[in-house]
Amino acid sequence: VQLQASGGGLVQARGLLKLACAAFGFTSKYYGVGWFRQAPGKEREGVSCITSGDDSTYYINSVKGRFTISRDNAKNTVYLHMNSLRPEDTAVYYCATDPECSVQGIRSPHYYNAWGQGTQVTVSS
Repeated sequence: VQLQASGGGLVQARGLLKLACAAFGFTSKYYGVGWFRQAPGKEREGVSCITSGDDSTYYINSVKGRFTISRDNAKNTVYLHMNSLRPEDTAVYYCATDPECSVQGIRSPHYYNAWGQGTQVTVSS
């Protein structure tokens, strides 16, 4: 049972990327899923999440209006569409199930004991 993040890369500022979080061994539509990131020298932070059931979404202020989280249940995958990227978005991005996801917030990264392999996003200025 795991989630695998992919889709990162090197992009210029104001560019776009689409990250994918593929679920293996379970059906992700029954779970909230969150995207997290960790920039060099900084703590890991929650970025966005999508709830199970009604697919409500949450975004941290710094990505509102630029990032969009969505599901493709046929592909058992959650996506993070990132537009108008900024150098400060540079980080390793991870996804994880998030039973606490709501329109008001995302689960704190400190609750997780282990992380899967993330995907590197680098935004050049």
